[in-house]
Amino acid sequence: MSDALEKAEQAAREAAQNTASIEQIVAVVLATQQAAQQQTAAAPAPAVRPEFDSKKWLTIGFLGIAGGLVASLFAVAVAIGAVSIAILALVLRAMWRDFQKGH
Repeated sequence: MSDALEKAEQAAREAAQNTASIEQIVAVVLATQQAAQQQTAAAPAPAVRPEFDSKKWLTIGFLGIAGGLVASLFAVAVAIGAVSIAILALVLRAMWRDFQKGH
């Protein structure tokens, strides 16, 4: 009987050790969960808005104006060329008619 009693005592000791280990594991898991909840509950830092850069916008404005001026000068040059070609065509047509009539 003492052998059975010793086995029972050994089993009781192991169960007590297992219970203590499980309690420690549960405590660690709970502490980890609480820490994670505190981190996620913290308010996120507000986004830093960049300051207004007037030099950048003045540069963009001046480049836009310069580009518009170049485009308008190009359009004027094309218009002058088109008018010149039209006048040349009219003069050549008149000369051709005079040549056909024998003048």
